[in-house]
Amino acid sequence: MARGPFVAAANPLAVEAGLKILREGGSAVDAAVAVQAVLGLVEPQSSGLGGGAFMMAFDARTGEVTSYDGRETAPAAATPELFYENGRPLGVGEAILSGRSTGAAAAVAMLAMAQKAHGRLPWSALFAEAERLARDGFVVSPRLAGFIAATRGQARTRWADAYFTKPDGQRHVAGDVLRNPAYADTVAELAAGGAEVFYNGRVAREIAAAVAEAPRPGVLTAQDIAAYEPIERGALCRPYRIYVICVPPPPSSGVAVLQLLAMAEATPDISLGPDSAGAWAAFAQLQRLMYADRDRYVGDPGFVRVPVQGLLDPDYTAARAALAPGLTGAAEAGTPPGGVLAGPDATDEPAGTSHFVIVDAEGNAVSMTTTVESVFGSGRMAAGFFLNNELTDFSFSPTRADGAPAANAVAAGKRPRSSMSPVLILDREGRLVGALGSPGGPSILAYNARALIAVLDWGLPVQTAFNLPNLVARGDGFGADTDRFSEALRAGLAARGVTLRPNDSETSGLHGGVWRQGPDGWAWDGGADDRREGVARVEAAGSRQ
Repeated sequence: MARGPFVAAANPLAVEAGLKILREGGSAVDAAVAVQAVLGLVEPQSSGLGGGAFMMAFDARTGEVTSYDGRETAPAAATPELFYENGRPLGVGEAILSGRSTGAAAAVAMLAMAQKAHGRLPWSALFAEAERLARDGFVVSPRLAGFIAATRGQARTRWADAYFTKPDGQRHVAGDVLRNPAYADTVAELAAGGAEVFYNGRVAREIAAAVAEAPRPGVLTAQDIAAYEPIERGALCRPYRIYVICVPPPPSSGVAVLQLLAMAEATPDISLGPDSAGAWAAFAQLQRLMYADRDRYVGDPGFVRVPVQGLLDPDYTAARAALAPGLTGAAEAGTPPGGVLAGPDATDEPAGTSHFVIVDAEGNAVSMTTTVESVFGSGRMAAGFFLNNELTDFSFSPTRADGAPAANAVAAGKRPRSSMSPVLILDREGRLVGALGSPGGPSILAYNARALIAVLDWGLPVQTAFNLPNLVARGDGFGADTDRFSEALRAGLAARGVTLRPNDSETSGLHGGVWRQGPDGWAWDGGADDRREGVARVEAAGSRQ
């Protein structure tokens, strides 16, 4: 625990890059640009310049909370049957490895928009660490080495083979130094010319060329990339206990986290604490209800009507919470006020995401979830980075059997629904008291909610809260970090009808912190999920009142 600046991210090299910018007088958003540039190099399985992100930003001077939507968009030539072949949907693996899976890269444009509004340093000063590491090389971490060693999928495309194979024909392993001169050239060009050169120059042309290659070429063009625009959407905030929780609005699924928390307030068992099987069982049943609604209603608000206010209506959340004790299997979606029942969703969200939190010395903050969607995205590379497979976040089937449209069906220019839901925590006076988030595909919603409950309801230190076992209940099963639950808790859950099986979703990667009063005064209590390789670092270089 210490006063700011504060950075928590999934790789120590990225954390150091962010702290370096903060030491030089940069803002939290300035540091976010540097952190993302380094993460895209050293953690390419999770995020990068070819992907997208959602950012929550807090302005300490004005108290304003803003969200930035850096979600990729489908090409102009995309149709609802984008992932169909011979009249049937492609398999998920086939779709991911195809050129069809890549949407217009969005993270760079979003960061540029946010940095223009909140930055203090020149844009050109934010990429030096990423360029240095790319030219001189960085040490391959054990986690990256594990993904490089995969024997199929995106790690074994011709692009990945060329990047990850040493001159002796062997794959890079942990401890090796990996250089990426193409990435160094790209970030140098980006630093010198701004986001404009990324979207209207060599990089965009190289992305489009890689997408157009076999197998199953895609329809994303350089013109689609040039036309991409991020969106400043404001923030979706709701009270929880004595706090206010802020998340991005749709197409982020932050509304689902808020819905679960609202139901938790109406569920006394939640307050029984981390050693109570009753608390965990109640949490699982609330998730079932939350996921049923999220999967049914959330999509791109530019294309479908998302009943945000209805999903958070107090009478509706109380009625949904009352159903939890009687659930014996998968929950059905409810009908919130303003809700138009859409078709059931058929979206599969694989692993490949990261989260980081930054607070500068003035108390400005960023909570950002960033992704290339699957591990190494589509497995294709351009300009030194992996391309996203973000369009597989759309429902492969545009309709259900009776013809009702899916809220998350593919459409030209549409943004796929996202589970990414970076969180800012305020007190009732509007002051920042915390920030957190996680990767995890659809399990992000469970991971973020569990962390919030553990920190805010159960009063646990942030690191302890992040290291708690995960329990994910989407549909009729209960996925969990079974080895992290005690034998007594497993038995107590089973007695309540919650039989745990190993979680088949991407594991959590929670990063963040909470402003708390400790023995030496107010300070940031930070944490980095022990399931990954990140760190949380605070430096006594400033203060926050």
